[in-house]
Amino acid sequence: MTGSDASLSFRLAYVPGVTPSKWVRIWHERLPDVPLSLVPASPDEIYGLLRAGDVDAGFVRLPVDQDDLSAIPLYTETTVVVVPKDHIVAAVEQISPGDLDDDIVLHPLDDALDWEKLPGRPALERPATTADAVELVAAGIGVVLVPQSLARLHHRKDLTYRTVTDTPESRVALAWPEDRTTDLVEDFIGIVRGRTVNSTRGRAPAPAAEQQKSKSGAKSTPRKGDAGGGARRKPAAGKAGGRTAGKNPRGGGGAKGGPKGGAKRGKPRRNG
Repeated sequence: MTGSDASLSFRLAYVPGVTPSKWVRIWHERLPDVPLSLVPASPDEIYGLLRAGDVDAGFVRLPVDQDDLSAIPLYTETTVVVVPKDHIVAAVEQISPGDLDDDIVLHPLDDALDWEKLPGRPALERPATTADAVELVAAGIGVVLVPQSLARLHHRKDLTYRTVTDTPESRVALAWPEDRTTDLVEDFIGIVRGRTVNSTRGRAPAPAAEQQKSKSGAKSTPRKGDAGGGARRKPAAGKAGGRTAGKNPRGGGGAKGGPKGGAKRGKPRRNG
């Protein structure tokens, strides 16, 4: 690992549609003393933030220029078409690209999908953003194909979406500058990869002496007959084998075989 964690904070960027709340919650559970700040960014802005060191890591959509950035693919999203609720495709669960041959399919400039050939009929102009394209769909201008998370992000009551098969899919990844793989970055990598808190990968484990100290910190329960869990006490003076010296096991007060009540008195002599 390289880099320093002297700042004791972690800055995480994410593109629209990505919901990092699950990983952020785990971060707060494992590293409560290290603040994590979220930085929303557009697909174009996030790479500049990473390279400038303004954030430590970010959730991006692949592909990534890996000349100076490292990336871990996390999951692949389903592609859907956003349409008005009264559109014909709203009556089915999923469609194929050919079902959109008669529709104007909008192609925003920030499109998250890598198309060889866009289905349907092209629009006269490309909307600047996916949000703009969704507004045009609501106005009845056309339809737009997006990753499912973006359809949810731009949800409207008058619109719906359906799965489209045989189309490009968006893959979400965690990316960070290769030359700034700090301990905190390794900690976050472990979280998104599902490593447990005791995993040996990522941040180095605690020294053996510290682990032994932690194990011996718990108090041991003393055993019956022990003094505070240590060695047994020696019998007190006048006791033998834990039994009172001179105690008659039959209930008498003298030693075994000895006279009761002490020595016997002799008979009194008669005078003269």
